[in-house]
Amino acid sequence: MGSGHRLGRRFGWLWGAYGAGALGTWLAFGAFPLIAIQVLHAGPAEVAALSSVGAAVGAAVAVPLGAWVEFRRKRHVLIAMDLVRCAALLTVPTAFALGVLTFLQLLLVSVVVAAADITFRAASGAYLKTLLPAEDLLVANARFESTAWTTTIIGPPLGGAAIGFLGPVATVVADAVSYLVSALGIRAIGGHEPPPERPESARLRAGDLLDGWRYILGDATLRPLFLNTALFNGLVMATSPLLAVLMLGRLGFAPWQYGLAFAAPSIGGLLGSRLAGPLVTRFGQHQVLVASGALRAIWPVGLAFLGPGTGGLLLVMGVELGLILCCGVFNPVHATYRLQRTATDRVTRTLSAWAVTTKASTALLTAVWGLLGGLLGPRTAIGLAGVLLLATPLLLPRRAAAPSCEPEPAPGRGR
Repeated sequence: MGSGHRLGRRFGWLWGAYGAGALGTWLAFGAFPLIAIQVLHAGPAEVAALSSVGAAVGAAVAVPLGAWVEFRRKRHVLIAMDLVRCAALLTVPTAFALGVLTFLQLLLVSVVVAAADITFRAASGAYLKTLLPAEDLLVANARFESTAWTTTIIGPPLGGAAIGFLGPVATVVADAVSYLVSALGIRAIGGHEPPPERPESARLRAGDLLDGWRYILGDATLRPLFLNTALFNGLVMATSPLLAVLMLGRLGFAPWQYGLAFAAPSIGGLLGSRLAGPLVTRFGQHQVLVASGALRAIWPVGLAFLGPGTGGLLLVMGVELGLILCCGVFNPVHATYRLQRTATDRVTRTLSAWAVTTKASTALLTAVWGLLGGLLGPRTAIGLAGVLLLATPLLLPRRAAAPSCEPEPAPGRGR
């Protein structure tokens, strides 16, 4: 399962397309809030709505798309979602150049991009399962994970430099172009993808929209993993605004120190993704899933003891390094475990429901922790989230489960 493991030409194109889209996303990180502030002179409430309302409405829009996509050729869906994101983003620089850009347009574009992003991720998981045999899924997911952390490290600094020289609209153009490159890469995969089987008389019904959740909650191993992921991600992300307030406000850290505290530890994600395969080979998939899932929960509580100066900066970097290292191991193992456990004709709906719930829980918990931060203070609220995170390992699957029993499609693997 080392880096030299060959997964074929077709996976190479998919991997390259993923990398292009991920880099564009991180190049444009924070561009919409900057445009809202600098160009449209938006206030704090409007800026907050771009991330919270846009993501929430986008997740709601993605719900019916999951059931619809399940019975479509996934490669065609991936290309369509890339083109939708590209077209939506290009309306921003166009409107800016014509002097007609509005906040409402930014909000609508954020909704479209959020919905297309969820749909793309769900369809790509289903496509990956048909593209590669089960034994190669962990290697593929580890490569996606390492690419994600690489673009996280290099994207924001490059995007920040571009914003400084050309303005935030330039990074939106770069993001749009990245999705066009991704679409071309997916098109280059080629090969024949048979349409998923569905009775001709069957039509999409309102009840079908909940199939993903029904499948997850009805599975004894997916259910605890689903709850663990939603709670863990939500609690970790909910403390991010409070940590910014604490570090940049009361503790007096400079913006560059704040950025360094979270950028440098991302190297742990690269290391973790490289370790995932060898650890699974030696200790087994379930053992690594549970161990890394439990270890990632012990770090955030340390942020409650954050102080000023060099010691405080090193504390944040140490906590983030440990957290990201464990997540780097957990994420590809978790993604592989979930794919192997999910029946092929349910993958898109399952992944869509998973992503929608994660985004919704993150938005809800962020709002709740914002209130707690105002009532108790940011340090106490951060500590409370850390204590609750210590309980999340109880939701991890307690015993290994066999993959879903189904005839696997012939892998469409190329050289």
